[in-house]
Amino acid sequence: MRKISGNKLLVKALREEGVDTLFGYPGACTIDISDELYKQDYTKVILPRQEVALVHEADAYARSTGKVGVCLVTSGPGATNLVTGLATAYYDSVPLVCFTGQVSRPLIGNDAFQEVDIVGITRSITKYGVMVKNRDDLGRIIKEAFYIARSGRPGPVVIDLPKDVMAELGDPEYPSEVNIRGYKPNTMAHVGQLKRAIKMLNKAKRPLFLVGGGVKISHATEEFTELVNITNVPVVTTIMGRGAISTNHPLYIGNLGMHGAYACNMAVSECDLLFSIGTRFNDRITGKLHSFAPKAQIIHIDIDTAAISKNVKVDVPIVADARDALTRMLEYVEPCETKQWIEQIGAWKEEHPLAAKEKPIMTPKDIIETINRVFDELILVTDVGQHQMFTAQFAEITEKKQLLMSGGLGTMGYGLPGAIGAKIGNPDTPVVSISGDGGMQMNIQELATAVLEELPIISCIFNNNNLGMVRQWQKLFYGKRYSMTCLHSGAACRGKCGEVECPPYTPDFIRLAESYGAKGIRVTKKEDIEPAFREAMKSKKTPYIIEFEIDPEDLVYPMVEPGGTLRDLIMDC
Repeated sequence: MRKISGNKLLVKALREEGVDTLFGYPGACTIDISDELYKQDYTKVILPRQEVALVHEADAYARSTGKVGVCLVTSGPGATNLVTGLATAYYDSVPLVCFTGQVSRPLIGNDAFQEVDIVGITRSITKYGVMVKNRDDLGRIIKEAFYIARSGRPGPVVIDLPKDVMAELGDPEYPSEVNIRGYKPNTMAHVGQLKRAIKMLNKAKRPLFLVGGGVKISHATEEFTELVNITNVPVVTTIMGRGAISTNHPLYIGNLGMHGAYACNMAVSECDLLFSIGTRFNDRITGKLHSFAPKAQIIHIDIDTAAISKNVKVDVPIVADARDALTRMLEYVEPCETKQWIEQIGAWKEEHPLAAKEKPIMTPKDIIETINRVFDELILVTDVGQHQMFTAQFAEITEKKQLLMSGGLGTMGYGLPGAIGAKIGNPDTPVVSISGDGGMQMNIQELATAVLEELPIISCIFNNNNLGMVRQWQKLFYGKRYSMTCLHSGAACRGKCGEVECPPYTPDFIRLAESYGAKGIRVTKKEDIEPAFREAMKSKKTPYIIEFEIDPEDLVYPMVEPGGTLRDLIMDC
């Protein structure tokens, strides 16, 4: 049997795994892999402008397509630049397989040029990490990596590839099966536990579904919607769960948590049964743990055993894939008597509706409502900050509209590369990103990638001249001491805020977009919002930036006070 190099086997493995797109940046330790990729025509190689952005692009590609995102970077700084993106994917359960170059085995441990222990560095933020020390193990390890990334609770996997291992000749066969002793993720729901949960649901007077991103990850939105239609039980979501049921559904209340709607937070506080599916109960949705859902029995369905009763003690644990559990539930559930409970929720909505103040000037809500109106089909990607919360509050997410964002880690700089990855994976679907002026500058170099890949994405910048979310906290809780949040700040005005004229804002986003070969539109008035989108939507190959000048005093409400309970909501100030 003719032997082949590890580099050739890796390229063969990508084809066997159906990897049609790879996001890669070259270097000395991966140049031989790059050479093998050059010789094939199955896997398209995307060359981003920085590894930090590269992994976000693979992440959004995976989220939007349901496939595994694949990265290739070199050793040393190439590998360490993946760290933030790996953590982003880990917290949001995104399947990635990231190949990192490594120095040859004799150099490992000698502080060689561009040598780092990337497996050790990323151990706590990956589902699995391994260095390939033997050429004979290469095929098996790659096969296992793809299986681990996509099975159970999905997540990122790192495979470290020493250069000399990849140069060795060995078996040309790529395994067809995986058998990992000790890793047998359970996806099947225990029918007895499900029946017990359904019995509790039927008895409850004030039942409530709490849904996280797990329902979307398992592609169970149809099953969940059918469950809600049968049971007539109202729904709240985490921001990652938004879209698990259409936001236009009559039983959907909204998002709960730190910036959740008043009715949502009250519903969780007053329900007598909280039926949770696919969420980790992190602090942004619970507030003070001792006061979270204090009157409720709690049922929790999650594919990850470790997530159950980790933060919130539950009464009925069900370890299962959300889609399997929901499918089985549909065989047994019946309508619940929830009329009075729904009326009470409606009263809370009327008491404190989720609505921004109407202003004569342009607001974030005006922009998001325009996006709702002009796009029938859409992938909407956000960065992290106030604009993300405004989007989570007001964006319509339906069967034809996806919402992607960094939820668990809250990674600024995700928006633009996320839009690029989503568009590459979904070339026929409109893609819009929303970033703040701070987050946009963290990965703005990716405009070059968007231009050269001819991706007609629309990148919205909510420019309030500040790091808005931190500034909001400074206004509300730090006596308006705006330290390190004004993006005009520099040598000319340091220590003289209010005493001297602010320096001009840097950069000019429109001129910068044009310098990359993109197009730009600046919008300052409400009446110009829709025409700007209509103009950008005409583009077939060129990315657009639309910069919206936003009042820095537009704050995100409601807001739970730091250290408060879900009832401790600041409605406005």
